Amino acid sequence: MAEPVMIYVHGFNSSPDSWKARCLQAELERQGRGHQLRVPALSHWPAEAIEQLQSLIATVSGPVTLIGSSLGGYYSTWLVEHCPALRAVLVNPAVYPYRLLEEWLGQNTNLYTREQYQLTERHLEQLLALDCATLHDPTRYLLLVQTGDETLDYREAVDKYSACARFVQPGGSHGFEHFEALIPAVQAFAEGRLELPEPVALPITAP
Repeated sequence: MAEPVMIYVHGFNSSPDSWKARCLQAELERQGRGHQLRVPALSHWPAEAIEQLQSLIATVSGPVTLIGSSLGGYYSTWLVEHCPALRAVLVNPAVYPYRLLEEWLGQNTNLYTREQYQLTERHLEQLLALDCATLHDPTRYLLLVQTGDETLDYREAVDKYSACARFVQPGGSHGFEHFEALIPAVQAFAEGRLELPEPVALPITAP
């Protein structure tokens, strides 16, 4: 039986160098399982990012679990809803990015790659086209959120994914503090098991 593969889907203005991606990669490599992770660099255009992910998924022979962070969680939801074989772990996922990113229209710079580009109304239109109002199989999702998220209202994700397995941790931040502690739960979910720790309250680290 083919080994499960995880694909880390980074968020807005992020990259494969995001700390959660590096944390996950380091832990899997420590276990001798680094080959089970893919971390693509995604286009700032939503439609192109989806095409990149679809192409990558098509190259994998084993079961695939997406690890979607922030905007990556939004992309992951669309992909799961359009591919019955996929599962997704959503880490502080964006629920309405086409609203949130209205404030970011204009010149933008990727925090990691330093790529500069114009965020346009066309970006928002492409995001809106990926909205999934209904989740057809909630068992294919695991939601991980921290209530101290300074960028997104965690309650939006808790509401949208209310029928899904979830880990709601008081405090923390949008970056998801102590993500490494949830890696065993992420791996278990990728292998078809649900093994969540009890959430321990964290300080709110965001300003």
